[in-house]
Amino acid sequence: MSLHPPPPAAWSQPMQPPAYNAVHPRTTMQSASPPAPADMAPKKVDWPPAVRQYVRRAFDPANAIAGISQADMQERLKDTIGYFAERKSTDTIHWPTFPLPQQLLADERSKAAPGVHPNGFSHDLQPTPVNGADERTNPQSKKRKSQDAAELQAEQTQASVPPWRKTNLASRMTYAQGHHDKRHKKNAPDAASKFDQAELDKRRQRFQLGNNNNTKTTPPWGSPRKDEDEVPAGPVVGTNQSLEKSYFRLTAPPKAETVRPLHILKKTLVRLAEKWKAEKNYNYICNQFKSLRQDLTVQHIKNAFTVKVYETHARISLEKGDLGEYNQCQTQLKALYAQNLGGNPAEFKAYRILYFVYTCNKTDMNDMLAELTLADKSHEVIKHALDVRSSLALGNYHKFFRLYLEAQNMGAYLMDMFIERERLNALANISRGYLVVSLRFLTDELGFDNDETCREFIESHGGQNIVEDKGDHQYRVKVREAASQFDSLRAAAFSKVDIKGQI
Repeated sequence: MSLHPPPPAAWSQPMQPPAYNAVHPRTTMQSASPPAPADMAPKKVDWPPAVRQYVRRAFDPANAIAGISQADMQERLKDTIGYFAERKSTDTIHWPTFPLPQQLLADERSKAAPGVHPNGFSHDLQPTPVNGADERTNPQSKKRKSQDAAELQAEQTQASVPPWRKTNLASRMTYAQGHHDKRHKKNAPDAASKFDQAELDKRRQRFQLGNNNNTKTTPPWGSPRKDEDEVPAGPVVGTNQSLEKSYFRLTAPPKAETVRPLHILKKTLVRLAEKWKAEKNYNYICNQFKSLRQDLTVQHIKNAFTVKVYETHARISLEKGDLGEYNQCQTQLKALYAQNLGGNPAEFKAYRILYFVYTCNKTDMNDMLAELTLADKSHEVIKHALDVRSSLALGNYHKFFRLYLEAQNMGAYLMDMFIERERLNALANISRGYLVVSLRFLTDELGFDNDETCREFIESHGGQNIVEDKGDHQYRVKVREAASQFDSLRAAAFSKVDIKGQI
């Protein structure tokens, strides 16, 4: 049946063959959105009193700033409150001291005015507009809009190219074609200033434009940085009294009212330790620790308390298996231990050894072994980590699994990350040396708690048919029949170590 029948006048005439093949519209992929219920009304948001008072201060004529229109202020106010509302963090902001939206706009426009950048560069480029607020008041941004978008798209395209595709071997040759011409052009007195200015403009634009696609996760007063600990040159003395404060990446020099002083941070650490023991909410605790570390960094506080903060966060990260966050803490701890600020350097040296065993990083392992002193090697936890390394290097899996059961502190959590790999390695070796073994033998040799756990491990790795029940809860395992299966599993386990944030 045709979707489009001919008009009635054509029905009485004989049908003529069409001069074309009709193509009907495709309807299988079309979906109509269900109509919204008529009786569904938007829920009224119950804002905290501090937020309502903040809105009142924003609309107070006494706080108006010349040059900031009411529409711009309202848009920035909506963006600011909406940003914290989406993250359910309106209660963690100290609204009485938080800058008003018109002040945020005034600060941005003052920074965007032509002048000299604090670093000494000529500052004639506007910052990234947020939600289009600055484009209405800045004609310079309209002139450069198309050019900025084209250059930003080119940079994003270049960023998607793998590093090995970007390498230009010809440009590294001493006498490559055009090299002499480029050097001559750079050294020409007439083109020197123009070349340098163009390079500075391009570099400044690259760092200021950013990526406007992530506006939902970007604070309304700036763009994010990749380095969470990047701080201004001078220290800040905090005055904030909140024990708990959400973490945000710094996009501008922090203000004293948003940073907590040292005596408040000490109370914060106690509070976080109690909450972790009671609630075990890792996402929240990790966010609070990152905020705590940021407040220490912007105030240039490096003492025994700083070491304690990083050690505590590293242990919690190990407990949850978050190696990316653990590596950040471990990197900072290595620098703090070099300043003799106390803490537990031997414990975390042992963790580093076990970590290098996990990543199979022989180069860093050799560097680590060269740094160890005789006193370090005699320490109990370091000696245990070194024994783990040597037992695997020698293929002594019997000793390795005894060491696994004797691991101290958080070492067992690190060993848990590669214990399955080593069990497959040991099982492959046993299958080449034995024909049939008892299940109890494998339980003891592979470091399992009981026979049932050992049996589940074997069956989950393709050994469903090699375990035989001999009666009276006596099992034997025909390991030789699954030797090839265990060999392939061992090769796959050692082929890749998936980890982020390596040291």
